[in-house]
Amino acid sequence: LNMSSSVMNISEHLSCPLGFGHYNAVDICILETVVIVLLTFLIIAGNLTVIFVFHCAPLLHHYTTSYFIQTMAYADLFVGVSCLVPTLSLLHYSTGVHESLTCQVFGYIISVLKSVSMACLACISVDRYLAITKPLSYNQLVTPCRLRICIILIWIYSCLIFLPSFFGWGKPGYHGDIFEWCATSWLTNAYFTGFIVCLLYAPAAFVICFTYFHIFKICRQHTKEINDRRARFPSHEVDAAGETGHSPDRRYAMVLFRITSVFYMLWLPYIIYFLLESSRVLENPALSFLTTWLAISNSFCNCVIYSLSNSVFRLGLRRLKLWSVPNVF
Repeated sequence: LNMSSSVMNISEHLSCPLGFGHYNAVDICILETVVIVLLTFLIIAGNLTVIFVFHCAPLLHHYTTSYFIQTMAYADLFVGVSCLVPTLSLLHYSTGVHESLTCQVFGYIISVLKSVSMACLACISVDRYLAITKPLSYNQLVTPCRLRICIILIWIYSCLIFLPSFFGWGKPGYHGDIFEWCATSWLTNAYFTGFIVCLLYAPAAFVICFTYFHIFKICRQHTKEINDRRARFPSHEVDAAGETGHSPDRRYAMVLFRITSVFYMLWLPYIIYFLLESSRVLENPALSFLTTWLAISNSFCNCVIYSLSNSVFRLGLRRLKLWSVPNVF
């Protein structure tokens, strides 16, 4: 009997990082459950909408970045599905699986999926950089075949970079500490954290900063040239040239820049806490929970930003709504 109980190792003691739970006969983390259930629903519903809209709006496929946007949508959808695991744990739904294994697998999957999103954002910035700096040779440089190969490499790289965590080398990135074993037995490692930062966070951030800096620099120079031409030769031809120049590229780059900016704003507190916890400078369950789920909430924010900023996407969304309304006549 003792042997079987030790083998099962199912979570019997529930940890409430924010301290809200165990009221009367209810033995669940109330606030934590509300947060995770709400995020799970929003992430799944939002990303399913994005995926269906891409199928309903063929014009969206004219952008090469649609490959990466859809990849991010699928990755974020899987994030939402994965969030069902801590939800069931909070509700004391016994899956009959080792808590340590559940925690490790969940942490690994979440880390891989968010790595895919981060790498896709970096690739999107490179794609827009090539579209603006090399417009004549862009179609030869960026082909559907190369895009698919790039996406496959992103998934392979993301799966490999977090694999050492299964061999006892640090915690890959999940710090919500809903699972008791995660909070008490699975500790971060400064060397593994440095490894992740050097091979994922820092390169992605550098590529994004470099490309968008040059994109907006070129667009600003182009706008200045157009304004100078208008001042010298006020005519409709110059206005038409200005409208058909870099304006669409700049607008689309702004949409993608907003998505990237929100991504890093939501992930920066998590990355900072990740570094501090790995260095044994700070360990706080409430802060760990808040930074982790703030970062995971980005999986829903991408849908909101894209739907509000892209006119073609909004058109596809309206078409999806029309199709969803039953024809009663």
